[in-house]
Amino acid sequence: MRILSIPMRMLMIVSVMAAVLFCDSAYSQSQSNTNPRYVITISQGGAKLGDIEIELMPAVAPKHCANFDSLVRVKFYDGSVFHRVIPGFMIQGGSLNSKIKPRERNMWGASDTSQKRVPAEFSDTKHKRGVISAARTNDPNSATSQFFICVDDATHLDGKYSAFGQVVRGMDVVDAIVDLPRDERDNPIERVEMIVVRIN
Repeated sequence: MRILSIPMRMLMIVSVMAAVLFCDSAYSQSQSNTNPRYVITISQGGAKLGDIEIELMPAVAPKHCANFDSLVRVKFYDGSVFHRVIPGFMIQGGSLNSKIKPRERNMWGASDTSQKRVPAEFSDTKHKRGVISAARTNDPNSATSQFFICVDDATHLDGKYSAFGQVVRGMDVVDAIVDLPRDERDNPIERVEMIVVRIN
């Protein structure tokens, strides 16, 4: 058996320690780069319809992601509804009015002046099936809490709306929501409520 000289053994030890530190650093970096994820639990008439797991994209739209996360932390979305469902297009929810005002006169989708507005963050992200984007009025900088999930590709929205996330699990639940019976204003006949929880 060959006996290594002391300098050679020291070099090997230093190399092993450097490799361990590099791996630990790479792991820490991958952990810090993990995009935030949330579970949206959907119920209707007291019965659970399922869960939608989403992942935000802070590198694409940091202000919209921070806004969404801040609203989740104060349980803003809990008890709000998906108030607009259009097959072949999207489902929209997160309106403050859907928690505090009646459905009549289309109040659920109306904006509320008391809410913080988020400036537009248009990007190259395509509005493909499963992408989450910020709902707004004709003013590009009018996004607040409302968001929509594309159930099909919506390329006409690219570069005009702020995409900030995507569905990673539960598109079957999204499809079930968009196919629910709805009225002439595309509101589901029966409330489709959500509870949103961050999971990482």
